[in-house]
Amino acid sequence: MNAASQYLLKLAKRNVEPYISNPKAQAAMVTGSAAEGLADCYSDLDMIIYYDELPSPEELQVARQQNQGSEVIWVLGERTQGEVGEAYYVNGVECQIGNITIVAWEREMAKVLQELDVTSPMQKALSGVLNCIPLYNEELIKQWQAKIAHYPDALAQAMVETHLQFFPVWKSQERLLTRDTTVWFHQVLVESVQNILAILAGINKLYYSTFQFKRMGMFIDKMNIVPENLSMRMESLFQSERRIAIRQLEDIIRETLELVNLHMPQVDTSKVQEKLGMRQQPWKLII
Repeated sequence: MNAASQYLLKLAKRNVEPYISNPKAQAAMVTGSAAEGLADCYSDLDMIIYYDELPSPEELQVARQQNQGSEVIWVLGERTQGEVGEAYYVNGVECQIGNITIVAWEREMAKVLQELDVTSPMQKALSGVLNCIPLYNEELIKQWQAKIAHYPDALAQAMVETHLQFFPVWKSQERLLTRDTTVWFHQVLVESVQNILAILAGINKLYYSTFQFKRMGMFIDKMNIVPENLSMRMESLFQSERRIAIRQLEDIIRETLELVNLHMPQVDTSKVQEKLGMRQQPWKLII
């Protein structure tokens, strides 16, 4: 754990006290870069407090004041749904405090683990819990971690099937190369990379969300089943000349489909496979 992460963890242990002194609080943790030991001097401090019942706005204000925090920067969430988050500065650090009831949290967990919501940003939250540092009631947090660590086979397959969607940019590459398509071209690249990562996340049983996705290289390093040198090749897509990037993207998608066929033969990849190698031919003026 680097120095910035140690500093934020120390701050978290101090900041959590006014929250867990409330009898409604049942658990607390640090998530994000501080918990992973990857923080720097621009990092936020991410904390989540779990309750039987949400504290009132006045109780949250008292906790913030006891932490000598600034005025609230932003507020997110709906109290009626059992969750509300707020952020404020302490010694220049933006402290993002998520407050959620246990009922609401377990309901959100179920949306991913049981209802197979493959596009929910809650996947990022589940991954965060797996990598968190408990601050209060570690026993309860370990129960959640055990449940999250058991990645359902049905979720893995749903991740793959849902993200088997690729616009065949290679088919239209000559048209793209002669027109003003910069924004669209990069949109296709981003969406394709996101779908590749989601498919591989499913095969490798990793939680994945496009929401504020960072550290792609580290995420890919967690995968055991992955195209060779994927991280470097993915980065190269956004730096190479368009014609080269298109060819590289087609190759990566082909290799990803091969992995799906090998490890999830029950998934039908034929609709994507049949588009590989396609090239649009220009029509000719007939005078």
